[in-house]
This record gives sequence, C-alpha cells and structure tokens, in this order.
Amino acid sequence: MQSFGIVGIVIVIVAALVLVGIFWSFFGVWIRAWLAGAPVGLVTLVAMRLRQVPHGVMVDARIRATKAGIQLSIDDIEAQYLAGGNVLACVHALIAAQKAGIALDWNRACAIDLATKGSGKSVEEAVRTSVDPKVIDCPNPEGGRTTIDGVAKDGIQVKVKARVTVRTNLDRFVGGAKEDTIIARVGEGIVSTIGSSESYKVVLESPDSISKTVLARGLDVGTAFEILSIDIADVDVGENVGAKLQEAQAEANKSIAQAQAEIRRAAAVAVEQEMKARVQEMQAEVVRAQAQIPLAMAEAFRSGRLGVMDYYKMENIQSDTAMRGSIANPEGKK
Repeated sequence: MQSFGIVGIVIVIVAALVLVGIFWSFFGVWIRAWLAGAPVGLVTLVAMRLRQVPHGVMVDARIRATKAGIQLSIDDIEAQYLAGGNVLACVHALIAAQKAGIALDWNRACAIDLATKGSGKSVEEAVRTSVDPKVIDCPNPEGGRTTIDGVAKDGIQVKVKARVTVRTNLDRFVGGAKEDTIIARVGEGIVSTIGSSESYKVVLESPDSISKTVLARGLDVGTAFEILSIDIADVDVGENVGAKLQEAQAEANKSIAQAQAEIRRAAAVAVEQEMKARVQEMQAEVVRAQAQIPLAMAEAFRSGRLGVMDYYKMENIQSDTAMRGSIANPEGKK
C-alpha cells in the first residue's frame, strides 16, 4: 500500500509539472493578449495548438486590430487562417481602409484575400490601390508591343501609347475583371477612335479627343477597377497602309491580267497549230490528187482516149509554162 501511495504521488507531481509546462508555454501569449486589451482564454490557445493553428499569429492579428479600434473575434481570425487566407494581410488592409475612410468590413477583406491568393497580389495591395491610384501602361510592354496601332480613314497609320490611371473598386474586386481586361478594352477603344477619324491629322491635332472618347464608353464596367483618366503619352505617324494596300491590289490585278493574257496566248498558239495541221492535211490531199494524174493518163492511153500527139502537145505546154516562169523570176524567188 505504501508503494502504491508513492506511485500516486509521482503521477500527481508529473501531471502538475505537465500542466505547469503547458501553462508556461502559453503564458507569454496569454499575458501579451491580456495586457493589450484583447484577451484570449488559455483553453482557446490550447485548442488552437491542437488544431495546428499558430496561436501566436492569431493573437498578434487580434492585438493589431484591437489597437486600431477594430473589434475582431479570435474565432473569425482563426476561420480565415483555416480557409487558407493571410490573416495579418487582412488586418493590415482593414486598418489601412479605416485610416483612409474606405468602407471595408472583415468578411469582404477575407473574400478579397482569398480571391487574390496565388495571383501574386494581396488584399493590402488592393486597398493601397484604392487609396493611391496606380498607372497602367497601354499596351503592356511585357507583351512585346510598345504602341497601339490604328489606321485613319485616309489610310495613314497612327501609333499611340497611353497610360491609364485606375483605382481599385473594392465592391467589385471579387469576381471583377483585372488589369488585362482594362488594357484590352482601352486598346480596342483607341483603335476604334483612330479608325473613325477622317484623317491622321485630326488625331495629331487633338490627341485628347481619343482619351475623351474612350473614357466616355465606360470601359471599367464589370472590372475590379475604376478608370480615373486615360492620358495619351505619345502619338506617332506610321506607314501609309492605304497606299500599301492599293499597291498590293495593283500587283494582284497585274498578276490576274498576266494570267488571263497567258491563257489567251496559249489558246492562240493552239489555234495556230491546229491551222498548220489542217494546211498539212490539205497539202496531203493535193499530193494525193496529183498522184492520180499519171494513173489517169495511163488509163487514157490504154483506152485510146489520149493519143501520142496529145501527150506531146501537153508536154510542150508545160515546158513553155516553165520557161515563162523562169523568165519572170530569174532568181527562183517564190
């Protein structure tokens, strides 16, 4: 019985030491929260440790919010951490919004934080952009292009570089289109405005007309930003696209005409060859007919219809004809 009593005392001492160790490990965090006016119970701290939640970070976030006059429960902060959010960034965003007089509650800050997760941006940057507007280059130089090119009605190309000043619209940030959409819409508006100009000179004389026309279209609808201004940074004259197109059309028409002429030439050559073949055919018919003359004369001799004197007379006539021909054409020209 005495040994059992000693074992019990040892167990009680060990349990007490464990409790003291646990209390001591959480005492620093607990006393810091209590002194800051944002108390957190020891049981809550132990429960967060068991849930593998960094209780120190949670308490620090609550202390910062409390010192800024923002009341947040430790459960709300822990829930945002378990959802994968950055609780310190959310608290900093709330503090910045409060100092700037921007309406932003905890739930919206958490939603923006989760929406920007993995995009390289943060809820702090969203609030900062809402307070301090940012400038977006249009087009984006990282895309490989430095100007937006449009063609006026007179066929002259105009190259424009614009800068868009935007401010974050926190009410539309979650689910709203981002910077790429703003750049695309502004570029489309610039090209359309240049294309509707009668001459490139109109664009050069009043480049602000581009920004006014584009800005009046409400390009920030459905985006996470509010467009404050569109400023034309540079305007240059490019190529004479109309002349190049006319030149290309003329070359195309020339090629078509040459092809049609080649077709007609080939057809003429074919007809010529056909006529030569017909001439050869007719000459063959003449030779065939001439070959029948000696046969007919032989038949006439046999039948008695042609006499010797008649034959000599015909030979004399042919000789006389040949002699007259040689006299008329002594050099034998045809």
